[in-house]
Amino acid sequence: MSQPNDSTIIPFAERHWWKEAIVYQIYPASFCDANGDGLGDLKGITSKVPYLKQLGVNAIWLCPIYKSPQHDMGYDISDYRDIYEPYGTMDDFDELLKTMHEHGLKLIMDLVVNHCSSEHEWFIESKSSKQNPKRDWFIWRKGKVDENGQKVPPNNWKSVFGAGPAWTYDEGTDEWYLRLFVSQQPDLNWENPEVRQAVYDLMKFWLDKGVDGFRMDVINLISKVPGLPDAEIEDPDSKYQPGFKYTANGPKMHDYLREMNAEVLSKYDVLTVGETPFTHDPKVLIQYIRKDELQMVFQFEMHDLDGGDAANPMKPSPFKLTQLKQIIGRWQKAMFEGNGWNSIYFGNHDQARLVSRFTSDAPEYRARSAKLLALNQLTLSGTPYVYQGEDIGMSNVPQDWGFEEYKDVATLQWIDGMREKRQKSTGQEKPDLTDLLAWMRAKARDNARTPMQWDSSKNAGFSSADQPWMRVHDDYKQWNVQVQSNDPDSVNAFYKQLFNLRNEHLVLVYGSFDYVEFDNEEVFAYVKEHEGEKVLVVLNYTGKNVNFAVPDSLSTGNAKLILGTLGKGAIENGKVALEAWEGMLFKL
Repeated sequence: MSQPNDSTIIPFAERHWWKEAIVYQIYPASFCDANGDGLGDLKGITSKVPYLKQLGVNAIWLCPIYKSPQHDMGYDISDYRDIYEPYGTMDDFDELLKTMHEHGLKLIMDLVVNHCSSEHEWFIESKSSKQNPKRDWFIWRKGKVDENGQKVPPNNWKSVFGAGPAWTYDEGTDEWYLRLFVSQQPDLNWENPEVRQAVYDLMKFWLDKGVDGFRMDVINLISKVPGLPDAEIEDPDSKYQPGFKYTANGPKMHDYLREMNAEVLSKYDVLTVGETPFTHDPKVLIQYIRKDELQMVFQFEMHDLDGGDAANPMKPSPFKLTQLKQIIGRWQKAMFEGNGWNSIYFGNHDQARLVSRFTSDAPEYRARSAKLLALNQLTLSGTPYVYQGEDIGMSNVPQDWGFEEYKDVATLQWIDGMREKRQKSTGQEKPDLTDLLAWMRAKARDNARTPMQWDSSKNAGFSSADQPWMRVHDDYKQWNVQVQSNDPDSVNAFYKQLFNLRNEHLVLVYGSFDYVEFDNEEVFAYVKEHEGEKVLVVLNYTGKNVNFAVPDSLSTGNAKLILGTLGKGAIENGKVALEAWEGMLFKL
């Protein structure tokens, strides 16, 4: 892999609109339903553009809205140049884009090109015969035969979702196709230059419409290791093993991205962020961030912090505050020192709600916990991404919700895999799975996908339908936009204050990062510095009152409170008195 040279580096402190943007992520199915069919849609999003403008964000990342059979909520695309019919029409999209631009908002599309839908015309042709011109647009291989004479996949790679293989057998051509996710999501073969050109053409289609950038879904999986070798055994109880070593950050990754940049991205002034899972090394991911590749990536180290292992990926695991500090600080320092750029996100459509996950969603602490997380996120250097509902402190689903409320394919396939394991271990056809609900309430993706809570009316103002596609959270009458818009001390009001502060204080966007008292397991404190401005952030990550001693070396005599989660804060005699889940931002 070649190292960036001076001409490809973007200096960390060099100002760009995409560095100073505040991005709000919309999950279309759950945002706003304008036509009363129970599913969010484009007209619903358009109706909320004034809210988004008033909130203080200036860019919107829209999860997939393309035509799709919806096996994975639109991440299985059957036509990249058309709209999923229940979301609306291309005219509706054009109206949304026009309205956003009129309000000074930029629109970032989701680009899903590691895989497409098995119903895409490309795959239908590819599957039709081994001689079809598009056969090589996907990754086909002959399988193997096991000791029982059964046909088995070409290698032992496990699907990212569920416990089964990352391959699907096609009886018509007696071969298997690679699909790292669900069987209806065949992986495209990026080795084929025709595939790459088709991708670049569809990117130009949207950019020429006027969209302002792309979030690129699992983009670091497009280059696989030649030969597709078996993966090492991580879960001895499974036939199939995680193959990330051979699918993530493959040997031609940077060739492909540089070609994409030269052919498409360099010709437009757009934001680019690549989703890069299964990679916790800043030295690997910083290689993506350069003028001739991408501007930033989504890394998952923070989001794997409370995860399980290969055998139990949904099982939550406890963590220490110093582990969280270490991860955040490592990425802050690595990007600052290496002229990279961070995407700053604490939650998204694939993660459980952050207030339930990293702090406390107990009624007495929930608002202050949500503010604490907002203060932490929005004082870090990089481009922040705020997911819908974080702006009102939405939480995980209630404890009494049953299996029937969960819709996500990854969760459903995981349940099937656990059922199969327990059938084998217990000999019971219907083993007890109720203990899994606690894990799902902590970690399942559905936690982030309950409908947005706009007001106290039916279905939280999300939809007039009798039954929305997904159940509305039971707490919507207390936790919604309308209630919080009238409360100056609300989570919503606090987000607005923070968004304004990021515009006023560039130290929050571009500043260096240094820990204060790293070993403290109760308080996360750090200093940011940029062009003569210096700030101190102090965050109590516990449910009890804490006195935090500020080191003498910080010279806090003239410290001034900029913002406190509880509207107060001072450094007195070298100490900060913090209530439970309280945070403060000081100018030094």
